[in-house]
Amino acid sequence: MKTGATDKPRILVIDDDKQVRRVLLDIFCDVYNCCEASSGEEALTVLAQESFDLVLSDINMGGMSGLELVPHVLSLSPDSVVVMISGQSNIETAIEAMHAGAFDYIMKPFDIRHVEAALDRALKQRQLLTEKRRYKDDLEKLLLERTAEVDRLAYYDTLTSLPNRTLFEDRLTQAVSLAQREDKKVAVLFVALDQLKKVNDTLGHLAGDQLMQQIALRLKGCVTESDTVARFGGDQFVVMLPEIERTKDAVDIVALIQETLSSSFNLGRQELFATASVGISFFPEDGKETSSLVKNAGAALYRAKKSGGNEYRFYTADMHVKASKRFELETSLRHAIDNQEFLLHYQPRVAIDSLKIVGVEALVRWQHPHLGLVPPLDFIPLAEETGLILPIGEWVLREACRQNREWQNKGFLHMRVGVNISARQFQQQHLAETVMRILEEVELGPEFLELELTESSIMSNAEATIIVLTKLQTKGVAISVDDFGTGFSSLSYLKRLPIDSLKVDQSFVRELATDPDDAALVMAIVSLAHTLRLRVVAEGVETQEQLRFLRLLRCDEIQGYLISRPLPVEGMEQLLAVPSRLSQDAVRV
Repeated sequence: MKTGATDKPRILVIDDDKQVRRVLLDIFCDVYNCCEASSGEEALTVLAQESFDLVLSDINMGGMSGLELVPHVLSLSPDSVVVMISGQSNIETAIEAMHAGAFDYIMKPFDIRHVEAALDRALKQRQLLTEKRRYKDDLEKLLLERTAEVDRLAYYDTLTSLPNRTLFEDRLTQAVSLAQREDKKVAVLFVALDQLKKVNDTLGHLAGDQLMQQIALRLKGCVTESDTVARFGGDQFVVMLPEIERTKDAVDIVALIQETLSSSFNLGRQELFATASVGISFFPEDGKETSSLVKNAGAALYRAKKSGGNEYRFYTADMHVKASKRFELETSLRHAIDNQEFLLHYQPRVAIDSLKIVGVEALVRWQHPHLGLVPPLDFIPLAEETGLILPIGEWVLREACRQNREWQNKGFLHMRVGVNISARQFQQQHLAETVMRILEEVELGPEFLELELTESSIMSNAEATIIVLTKLQTKGVAISVDDFGTGFSSLSYLKRLPIDSLKVDQSFVRELATDPDDAALVMAIVSLAHTLRLRVVAEGVETQEQLRFLRLLRCDEIQGYLISRPLPVEGMEQLLAVPSRLSQDAVRV
């Protein structure tokens, strides 16, 4: 029997005495939503179908006793609170009821006030238990969510939601094991975007991230559910094709990837096109272990990128040799600064009319303990790729400034030393502060330093460039644009940039005396620079014909083998000691 509104606390009254049940129901029906049962067995049937806030049960009943009933009640309805009723007044019975799981104990005959107080305490206990259980459930749910999030971070890329390296390698290990048993192939495709650095430099890293997300979606659309597309970070994705039958199957997927990526990408208001290079390795031909397959696909990718991009290459044995050499070179490069293996050579810059030295350019060299003098073209690109160009660049800046100060102390010509700043260096937030700190450390005046930057690094973020260069120029540091003519400078920005000189790239100087187009281009650069009140320095001058032509074009300064090759410190000091030798040597060439 039930009475009262459904939003009232629900109470189940259990007693084999009908009159006792009637009395209790009459007392509580206005306050609680009550239900009754005449035995322990009937109560269990009711509890199997309904839940109650409180169970009020007699201890001594025919059949199942109240004490036997309590554990079953708590099992069926853990949040219910049990209050026992008994005509026995001894304390042992009360203790026994508590041990069975009851919350409270009421003795007959009833004192209504005692019964009401007991029920009130019991319902408060029930509310406390409910809140405790809810808190526990919420805590467990939160822990499960946190665990799931930790698992996701451990095995999935946060930007693209693709599997990361850890999960990919685990799946590849399983695929290789299965393929080995069934005598099948597994292909690993190492995919790298050709344009990510350019996108990051010109549009910012947010645009680069959006591009990576779109590429991830397109790559997933190129494969089946049994395949795996993972992101290894940066611009690198890896695709696993398990159980393929022919080499052509992998080539077909590569063709599909390149076709899919050929459509334009929309990054906000900017539309751009992207291509990817792909390296391919196969199990078992190119490796029988996960690490070998990934490494060899990476070596093939490196070859594809060196071919100009938007290409694919299969792994071959000679790639392993080259990749090993590159790895060894990278490892050595990481220790080169600590081992003091770098040194600087200096190439003079001279005024074109007098051929007197007006400055020098510092050029880094690597004296490898086993390989000897490593050419810059062999380690500078590697330093750029690995980020090692940052500590190397800072060392070059400090050493060049220190050496220039030492020359001044020795009484040599007070002149500017030019230091090349890489694109990655220029992107550092505190470049201007770093430069000024180094000048202060070595006690060199800022007017004796010239920073040389390429067009591409300057124009990647022209507005930010203006701020940084203005800070430096205001302090007295000179700024020159190196390899001018090979990039894509905007004239509207060029006139706003705080720069002092343009260095004409040697590729235009080389054919200056024989190619009318190169001559016209150099003439235009000189005219433009002078209009903007900038000096013009011609690089790579090697012949008297080039020198004469540059004089006719009113170029300001020259630099190149006609004047001098880059020299170690001792050779440069000899040249500074007898500066007149420059003009004599140049005339004899």
